[in-house]
Amino acid sequence: QVQLVESGGGLVQTGGSLRLSCAGSGRTFGSDAMGWFRQAPGKEREFVAAISWSGDNTYYADSVKGRFTTSRDNAKNTVYLQMNSLKPEDTAVYYCAARPVSSRGRVLIRLNDYDYWGQGTQVTVSS
Repeated sequence: QVQLVESGGGLVQTGGSLRLSCAGSGRTFGSDAMGWFRQAPGKEREFVAAISWSGDNTYYADSVKGRFTTSRDNAKNTVYLQMNSLKPEDTAVYYCAARPVSSRGRVLIRLNDYDYWGQGTQVTVSS
């Protein structure tokens, strides 16, 4: 069974940091473009960050640029999202997503680009 499992969410104060992990199982995700999305209550799911399967290319939403960093360890089949300088508006359920791609440098930023999704992890930033 192919799965993506997010972890690392929690409650943090404004200005704090969290590191989310997304572990893949059931197959290798080393040739997948990976992405992070989030969904706040009453809002649509939105793009946060993306990384190519090589790890060479990344792309961020303007709202998180300079504060969030995504990385990956293909040997561990895991992708990370380091979140610094957190703000209350970052509160949401965070999801990772994956899709096999042929180009090592390709990043994907639309929800419909992705085939596999994790179950999400809650991030709450208190003011």
